Amino acid sequence: MVPVHAVGAIVFDEHERVLLVRRGRPPNQGRWTLPGGRVEAGESARDAVVREVREETKLVVLEATHLERFELRGDGFSYDIDEHVCVVASGEPIAGDDADDARFVDRQALTTIGVTEEVLLVIERARTLRRPASP
Repeated sequence: MVPVHAVGAIVFDEHERVLLVRRGRPPNQGRWTLPGGRVEAGESARDAVVREVREETKLVVLEATHLERFELRGDGFSYDIDEHVCVVASGEPIAGDDADDARFVDRQALTTIGVTEEVLLVIERARTLRRPASP
């Protein structure tokens, strides 16, 4: 199976909560995860992450920095996901497109709502990227 090129967005608010969406469609319907989706033909990964965040949460991306490429494989699906750390304009997320819900979640709640270990690792790598270097 040829992997689908996709993007994911890691967005932190001023309280260090991370933006999550609850998927409204397969794969992983009902699961909380990072906003994102397929890169459309002729679209750059950066343009795709801006579009996906807007479609799924109504938030506007001001900056997007590539973090890493993540491979997601499962029963009947295969994705290569370019994860981006994003800065968004202020506001509260509103679920749209294929998201049933969208909200900022604190670190403690990440484990209780059932995000995957892979998503937790990507979030922690993004937190590390955001921390200023020690003097």
